Amino acid sequence: MTESTPAQNGSPSNGPALSRNELADEVSRSRAQLGETIDQLTTRLSPSYQASNLARSTRQAADDARSFVTGSGLPTAEPERARNAKILVGAVALGVALVAAAVVKGFSRR
Repeated sequence: MTESTPAQNGSPSNGPALSRNELADEVSRSRAQLGETIDQLTTRLSPSYQASNLARSTRQAADDARSFVTGSGLPTAEPERARNAKILVGAVALGVALVAAAVVKGFSRR
């Protein structure tokens, strides 16, 4: 049987073999990066983060819709913000139309 070479063990064959300390340092760095990534994912997936993100984007859409209605126009730099403002204006208009239809229908029954 032959002894395995660095290339067979998965380490690069075109460089010097890493010392035990260098390998330990690399493992420590990798663990730290993995820990940071897990922390970021945990934060992004938490319900409180999602709720605060939704509240922030809703406030932004309301501000953009108010600007649109008052004649200042929609934000041009961010198409997503303009889309959200249009959706909010449409939803409000639909709500007003439904309420108006319910009121008219209620008066017609009398």
